Amino acid sequence: MTPEFSRPIRLDTIGEQPRRIAIEADATERAALAERFGLIAIDRLAATFTLQREADGIVAKGKVSAAVSQACVVTGEPVPAMVDEPVALRFVQGVEPDEDEIELSDDALDTIAITGGAIDLGEAAAETVALALDPFPRAPGAEAVLRAAGVLSEEQARPLGALAGLKEKLARGR
Repeated sequence: MTPEFSRPIRLDTIGEQPRRIAIEADATERAALAERFGLIAIDRLAATFTLQREADGIVAKGKVSAAVSQACVVTGEPVPAMVDEPVALRFVQGVEPDEDEIELSDDALDTIAITGGAIDLGEAAAETVALALDPFPRAPGAEAVLRAAGVLSEEQARPLGALAGLKEKLARGR
């Protein structure tokens, strides 16, 4: 499967000197990514990377930015979101996923396997956007809709919150 936003960079074009690359998704690519990620729209998706070959692979550092519209999980209304994420990736040959849980240091890079003779910066940017988004976006009026439907807030659902609600009911009953 070819990713919707593919920007392959051949390995033989990446040297030990840093190389800066800027990419941007066009309207067709953004629409296809919006469908894949369950978004209303992606209005902008761009990234800049600095690539450099190191002993253990290709390091890509940079920034991904996007403007998207997500559906509110309560009302379905559009919720605009901005993404401005730093990226630090290491592309390596023949990486196998580690079954054991490992502790990562703050300077550890996400590792991606190299497939074929290229790395795909477009797919890396798209996945960065997807991971940066709020998984439960809410429109400004969502809390009122939930209250009207009888859904308790987190504070009300806690044990002491339930006691506070009972106290309110008893006070109203007087």
